[in-house]
Amino acid sequence: MAELSPFVTQNWQITKPPASGRRGIAVAQAKAAAEAGLAILDAGGNAVDAAVATGFALAVVEPWNSGLDGIGFALVHPAGADRAEVVDFGPRAPAGLDPSRFPLTGRMKQDLFAWPEVVDDANIHGPLSFAIPATVAGYAAMHKRWGRLPWPEIIAPALALARRGLPADWFTTLKIANAAAILRRYPESARIYLPNGLPPVAPYQGTPGFLALGRLSETLERLQRVGAEDFYRGEIAAAIAADVAAMGGVLSAADLATTAARIGPAMEVVYHGRAWQLAGGLTAAPTLARVLARLEGSPRGAAPDAAWFVALAGALRAAYAERLAGLGEGEVPRIAQEGSAESCTTHLTVCDEAGGMVAMTSTLLSSMGSRVVLPETGILMNNGVMWFDPRPGQPNSIAPGKRPLTNMCPVIIRDGARPMLAAGGSGGRRIMAAVAQMLTFVTDFAMTPMDAAHQPRIDVSDAETVHADRRLPATVLAALAEAGPVEIVEHAVLPINFACPNLIEARADGLRCGISDVQSPWSAALAQG
Repeated sequence: MAELSPFVTQNWQITKPPASGRRGIAVAQAKAAAEAGLAILDAGGNAVDAAVATGFALAVVEPWNSGLDGIGFALVHPAGADRAEVVDFGPRAPAGLDPSRFPLTGRMKQDLFAWPEVVDDANIHGPLSFAIPATVAGYAAMHKRWGRLPWPEIIAPALALARRGLPADWFTTLKIANAAAILRRYPESARIYLPNGLPPVAPYQGTPGFLALGRLSETLERLQRVGAEDFYRGEIAAAIAADVAAMGGVLSAADLATTAARIGPAMEVVYHGRAWQLAGGLTAAPTLARVLARLEGSPRGAAPDAAWFVALAGALRAAYAERLAGLGEGEVPRIAQEGSAESCTTHLTVCDEAGGMVAMTSTLLSSMGSRVVLPETGILMNNGVMWFDPRPGQPNSIAPGKRPLTNMCPVIIRDGARPMLAAGGSGGRRIMAAVAQMLTFVTDFAMTPMDAAHQPRIDVSDAETVHADRRLPATVLAALAEAGPVEIVEHAVLPINFACPNLIEARADGLRCGISDVQSPWSAALAQG
């Protein structure tokens, strides 16, 4: 019998439409959220207003990717400003987090991070896995610093979506089913996401309905009416702290009360004459900087060919080897090997009519975070404690008040003082490689955003193996295999072998073009008419 051909999950060719125009553009991993951002732009808001509105909307329609209990980083380059600034609302461990409550089993855990396994996976799901949420603080700080429209108007689109509920189509079924085994352990999570004890199933015919999201709409309504301060020092904060305490968690009212976003200058790296503005600090930015430094002198032709992909793979391998060895205090000393878990991250990109740009990434870490929904607020909690090494005495060991490294990688490239490209992605450790390729496809090879989004990529995120899209030319695959270990994989909705990037290009002639991730079924780029 002849040898069987490799199994392919998606035996089709998928394309994603771009959005273009000379005014504003909003790009998100859910079209409903991009519509929220576009509505704010149409109402006279700027890129920051639209980004915050889009972020709140994503917290409703993408519970597997982000939420009010999330954390993240944003780059903001306002129109007329010389440089971008970073809004850091990254993760921090609660003050009462006790490392002794995470005893080891003696086995290894192949999840997002290849840490030693903790008894009952207490660092991965449940009430001890919560890091301090800073997303609402980050959004509020951005709005206060650069926003134009009133806060209630910014919240309005997300509130309307929350009142409608979560679309219960096939993609929702897929995402909830992946987390169902753990969601069922937590009563409010099971009540919302597992009606009749099973994931919701879209109707065989007709139009999917919507899932009610507990008390999330009430929480958003209060945020709209009272303001973000309530999330950290008011009734919402008290409800969060009470629910967590009742579950045996350690996230406290005091932790919430001390939460604040930090705003500072962006890290800059010059690559081929342009300034890449990065989030810096405890993100993928230092590793991206090393990749760009190694690519600076690499040969390149009119298109990314075998030699270029080999050079890129070498740069990624070397950069990740340094990352694994530790780049400084708080650096994660090892990253995940291949496993079944998904990262729970979202990225949005916005450009306004005046040319201001925002690239913002936020996350709950794992898919559906801790899998715990708090009954009094409808908030799905993060599992940020999983970023820490559960072994004592390590550079990134679990400790109270500590900040871990993340994989988020928002970027805004400026040409002189003009922001020209903004991008980022979701996908955990795969984000940086995807963002680097998307941006270099545009800057080094003059691709349009649409061409860049549809160009097959590679991923190197474990310092050893290159994961290559099977659609790459045979010459590229052969050259990569000759240079080192290669696994040929499919770029599909699931399994997720590549990150999900999106991008906006603002040309000097005033034309703007945005594109969302091709393989994300809900994603969209939308332009003002």
